[in-house]
Amino acid sequence: MARDNNRAPRKAEENDGLIKKTISINRVTKVVKGGKNMRFAAFVVVGDGKGKIGCALGKSTEVPEAIDKATARAKKNMIPVSLLGTSIPHEVIGKFGSGTVLMMPAAEGTGVIAGGPVRAVMEAVGITDIRTKSHGTNNPINCVKAAIQGLKDLRSAEQVAAIRGKTIEEING
Repeated sequence: MARDNNRAPRKAEENDGLIKKTISINRVTKVVKGGKNMRFAAFVVVGDGKGKIGCALGKSTEVPEAIDKATARAKKNMIPVSLLGTSIPHEVIGKFGSGTVLMMPAAEGTGVIAGGPVRAVMEAVGITDIRTKSHGTNNPINCVKAAIQGLKDLRSAEQVAAIRGKTIEEING
């Protein structure tokens, strides 16, 4: 079988150890004088599975190109998250727009109890035991951004002790 040399070479899959999850792909249309311009908006979450997470929106005329743009942008916007073993150190509420996500630590072996978009965030960041509840909106982009805002607000015992000027033993009692 002859190979078609006119085709562009396949892009090499990058194996950087990051977990990439596509949350949503929206087809958007701009109405102009000559008709309608259709494009795609892809929302992607990228995490390293060890406590770093990022999300971004990429837009293009083709779906794979939009996903690639979003992935590249999400890699640049990664933030560190305080974890305690396989869960989070304390209960936290993340808010974005009309979306609110309540995240509660869970005992080891509980698993990820979360809805679709929030579950993808927890798996990408490396949390394996957590309970969550989403309120206010079921818009996947707002749910993800609320979850990431909540994860950003997490603080470890060491960080709280440093802020208060105390030792960890004084904080834990």
